[in-house]
Amino acid sequence: MAKWYASLVVALFAAAGCQQTPVVESLPAPNYNGPTLSTPPVAPPAAIAKRPIAPGQPPLRSSGGPRDWIPIAQANAWRYIVIHHSATPTGGAAAFDKMHRAKGWDELGYHFVVGNGTDTTDGRVEVGPRWPKQKWGAHCKTPDNRYNDFGIGICLVGNFDASRPSAAQMQSVEKLVAFLMKTYHISPDRVVGHGDAKPTDCPGRYMNVATVRRGAAQILADAGESVGGTQTAAANPDLLVNAPVR
Repeated sequence: MAKWYASLVVALFAAAGCQQTPVVESLPAPNYNGPTLSTPPVAPPAAIAKRPIAPGQPPLRSSGGPRDWIPIAQANAWRYIVIHHSATPTGGAAAFDKMHRAKGWDELGYHFVVGNGTDTTDGRVEVGPRWPKQKWGAHCKTPDNRYNDFGIGICLVGNFDASRPSAAQMQSVEKLVAFLMKTYHISPDRVVGHGDAKPTDCPGRYMNVATVRRGAAQILADAGESVGGTQTAAANPDLLVNAPVR
C-alpha cells in the first residue's frame, strides 16, 4: 500500500511540472537584426543601358534634325536613300501601313512619308515604325535586296505621273535628305529614285530626284558641310544633277 502511494505522489508531481513556467535565464539574448542567412541575398539587376550608336556614326542629336528623326536603336549601315511616290492622290503613313499589312507585309514598308495636305498637312514628314527601330525597309526589292537592306525609303504622297509634288513637299524632302546624307555619310550619287534602282515608273515622271539632290546638297553647302568626302560636290550642287547610281 505504501509503495503504491509513493508511486502516485511521483506521478502527480510529474504532471504538475508540465504546467510550470519555464526558466528563461538560460535563453539567448534577443536578436533584432533579422536572421543570419547562409548565403547573401541576390542583388537586384542593374539597369539596362541604352543601346549605343554603331561605331563610326556621329551623335545623332548633333545632326540638326527634329527629335522624331532620331532613332532609339543602334544605327543601321545605311548606304542609299530611295525616293518614291505613293501613286495615289491622297494618303499618309497610317493609310499606307494598312495597305501594306493587307498585302501580308509586316508593317509600313517606308521609313518616312511626306504628306500632301490630304491625310496630313502639306509637307509634313511622318516617321514610320521601322525608323526608330532602324529596321530594314520593304520598299524596293531587287535580286540582291540592297535597297531594302541598306536603303532608307521615303515616300511622297501623290501621283507624280499626273501632277508635281508641292513646294512644301519638296522643301521637306530636301531637308530630310540633307539630314540623312550628313548623319549617315551617304554620298549624293546614292540618293536615287525607285526607278533608278529597278524597272518601275515610280516616283513618277514629274518627280525630279536630281532636284532633291541639288536642294539637299545646297542645304549642306550653306551649313559648310561636306558629304561622302567630297567638299567640291557639296559646294557645287549643280554637279549632282546627273550623279550616277553606284
